Parts: sequence; structure tokens; C-alpha cells
Amino acid sequence: MYSKPSDRFKEALSPKKKSYHDVFYALNDVNMDIKKGEMIGFIGENGSGKSTMLKIITGVLTPTSGEMNIEGKISALLELGSGFNPEYSGYENIFLNGMVLGFTREEIGEMVDDIIDFADIGDHIYQPVKTYSSGMFVRLAFAVAINVDPDILIVDEALAVGDLEFQLKCMEKFTEIKNSGKTILFVSHDINSVRRFCDRVYWLKNGAVVEEGDTMSVSTNYENFLKKKSIKTVDREKSREKEQSIPDIVEVDSAVLLNESLEKLDIVEQDQKVIVKIDYTVMDDSIKNPVLGVAIRTVDNHYVCGLNTLLDNVEIPFKKGKNTFYIEYGKMSLLTGEYYFDVAFFEEHATVPLVYKTKYINMFISGRYSGEGIVILDHEWKGKL
Repeated sequence: MYSKPSDRFKEALSPKKKSYHDVFYALNDVNMDIKKGEMIGFIGENGSGKSTMLKIITGVLTPTSGEMNIEGKISALLELGSGFNPEYSGYENIFLNGMVLGFTREEIGEMVDDIIDFADIGDHIYQPVKTYSSGMFVRLAFAVAINVDPDILIVDEALAVGDLEFQLKCMEKFTEIKNSGKTILFVSHDINSVRRFCDRVYWLKNGAVVEEGDTMSVSTNYENFLKKKSIKTVDREKSREKEQSIPDIVEVDSAVLLNESLEKLDIVEQDQKVIVKIDYTVMDDSIKNPVLGVAIRTVDNHYVCGLNTLLDNVEIPFKKGKNTFYIEYGKMSLLTGEYYFDVAFFEEHATVPLVYKTKYINMFISGRYSGEGIVILDHEWKGKL
């Protein structure tokens, strides 16, 4: 990258071959192996290299190093209609765009009726594209891209465009292509769409592949990364420094997650029984009816569930020295992701904290993509009651 245009000229004429540019790697040491019939998702923040990668795959850009091997013809739902000539009619642009995608005029001629039927813009197909409304334009562009029967389809966000009726038609066609065994590369910021459709996922960050593999696992890690990045509160260590505490009354020694066999849990399976074991030391046992509270929060600090022994009318042991108490969750029905536990002791009204441990335990939940939000409530679909 050159800071100003003249630097490019200086570098070209420099007798000592002096460099006037900085090197920026839009992609750096990226290796991918995609098999026929797979639907692969690509996720990552803006500027992670996804668009550059797609442009290299479609032949718009040439990589400065490395190699790429592609078997089959590619069609891309990227910038819809970018190859259209506004002076040509829609009919002429079908052939123009098809040949840009690598098809012969004869091959496009076999597809043209299907494309016209799919676009469904009537006699406007024979009018100059510059006279089209924006809706008509994207209908035709989408129809061309998705009906040319590619071996490899690249989709960048635009799974469905236009009005509701056309969107339904788009999704029906996309499903048909997916079920026919075509290879699909899908780029999206919508994590749930990636989870619905993709067999595997590549997570890109700063031009490199951070993680590749199972869709649910990689997308969950990426989602947690975004949530942590968006947290505006102080980091975990600083928050612990600011923990509220009244000294010489009670201290939390440890808190751990256990399964029903009382074995320590590293990862919690969705709907699994979870037991939280809390060890604490009491220095002053004169406190009347102390309260133990446990709260679950998401990594972006949303309050999921707060419970305490006052609300449940439970008495806790509070003798001087070491004590242990448990809270058992019969079914941890949270969505996959990372969560935190807060642990606290209060006076009898659960208002004044004797000690408050923020984000004291991490909990990672794994499972299938079974819903959206935070929690999966017990439910059953029925035709009749």
C-alpha cells in the first residue's frame, strides 16, 4: 500500500530500488480443501479477508503467491448484476452475464427460458436494463446467477431478494441446488443461517484461518469471541479486584461444576444435570439467617438466572470454619455458548453483600442448534390438545 500516488512513481524510477510502500496481507497462509457436494460456511468480522478470498476463487483477483485448483464452473451471488450492461435488454444481459460466468452461448440458450420464468418480469425482459426498477433488476440478476446450473455456487449474504413471493422462490431454488449435490460456499454475518445450512465452517480473522471444522463448534467460538469483544465493562481480573466484600465475615474458597456422579465438568452438554459445589469459610457466625445466591450471566453480561436461598426458603450452614453447600440444576437448558456464574453471600434480606464474586466460574455449553435466544424451554409441538 502506498501512502500517496507519487510514491508509486518514485518506487518505479528509483535506481536503488528503494521501497516506498507498506505490505498488507489481506490473506496470509490460508489453506482450504473443499470437497464436491459440501456446503462450506465462511465467517469473520469485516476486513477478515472473506471478500478477498471470494474474489480470488471467482477469478476477479490473482493471488500474489500460492495456487488454487478449481474443478467445475462457478456462479456467484455477490454483487448482483455487477456484470450487466445497462444499455442492453434483460434478454441480452442474460447471455452476456452467462458468458462472463464461462458458459457458451449454446449452453445459455438451453437455460434462458428457465431464467426468464424465474425472474418473472414479463415483457420488461426485452427492455433496456437501465429502465428497470431496483426490484426488477435484482430479480433478473438473481435469476441468472442461480439458474445457470453451476458446479460451484458462491453466496455472499444474498440468499433471497425481492418481495416475499420471490424470496420464497429463491429459497426453494437454493434448497434444490443444495440437495442436488452441488458445492456451495456461503459467506454470512448471520450465524444462525450458517448453522442451518453448512456442513463445515472456516473462521477468518485478519486474513488467516483461526479455526476450521464442525459448524456448531466453530460458530459458537466465533459468537463468544464477538460477545467478549463487545463487553464494555472492565476485564475479568479488574472486576475481581473490585469485588464487594465486608472483611472477616465469610469468604468463598472455591466453586466448581460437577456432574451427577460428582465429577468435575469441563464442558456441559445441553440439558445435562449440573451441580455447583461452593466451599466457603465463615469467620464470623453471628450473622442471622445469611443468604447464598448464585447467578448465571452470558459473556456479554446479560442476566440469565439469579437464585438465592431466601427466595427458595432454604437455610445454609454457617458455622465458623469450612462449610460446603450445593445447588443442583436438574436440566441446564441453555443454548450453546459460554456463561459465567456469580457467587455471593448476603445478610438475611439478600440486600447487603457480605462477599460477591463476579464471573467466578466459567461454563461452556455444547449441543445441537435447537433454538435461538438464551434458553430452550421444555416444549412439544401438537396438532391437537
